[in-house]
Amino acid sequence: MRPYLSAVNGLIAINLLVFFASQSQGSQLLDSLALYFPKNEHFALWQLVSHMFMHAGFAHILFNMFALWMFGTPLEQMWGRSRFLLFYFISGMGAAIFYTAIHYVQFNATYTQLIDNGVSPEIIRSMLETASYPAKIISEETFGSFYQIFHTPMVGASGAIYGVLVAFAFLFPNTKLMLIFLPVPIAAKYFIPAIIALDLFSGVTGFSIFGGGVAHFAHVGGALIGFLLMMYWKITLPRIRY
Repeated sequence: MRPYLSAVNGLIAINLLVFFASQSQGSQLLDSLALYFPKNEHFALWQLVSHMFMHAGFAHILFNMFALWMFGTPLEQMWGRSRFLLFYFISGMGAAIFYTAIHYVQFNATYTQLIDNGVSPEIIRSMLETASYPAKIISEETFGSFYQIFHTPMVGASGAIYGVLVAFAFLFPNTKLMLIFLPVPIAAKYFIPAIIALDLFSGVTGFSIFGGGVAHFAHVGGALIGFLLMMYWKITLPRIRY
């Protein structure tokens, strides 16, 4: 009989393999697997899944894989491999769609502003290619966000893991958790919503205590999809006790 390979261990192994491959392949793998804005020439539908296996650096993958192991293992033990994988990928893809939708609204608002001020689509394309902009029409901050949305891809399993965090809070609400810089044990049913609320605050205001380059809306999207899926399963699978 073959030894059982858990979904969590399999996901960690694949993430590590892709991470080390990306260190040698550089931008080629990034252009193919990271999630780009839909109007960017590098965008492809498979990136809604593949971005979950790409990470920006060692600290990024270390944190995500530790969270996947810590919170995903008890979920898989309770649900089984198939249901855990289904939940994980739905949360990750939902996070990507939510993140992209938020960026699409932000991008289109600036695009419409430029069009309304007489800037042609061709010139807007040139602006995005050359990083130049008409200062009389658009502010540096607004153009910076516009340019970043178009060019900066999203990577990481964080969206899926935030869904896992929500499921953990449902199933193990009284388990005590704490942050390294806040060594106070807090029940998961309070701790995890607080972390999500902090991400929502950072996404809306642009102020992040964890530094720049964090896809806060992907975190919020993964948490939202995880919550909706847990509520759906609670109704359709009443034998699973939360």
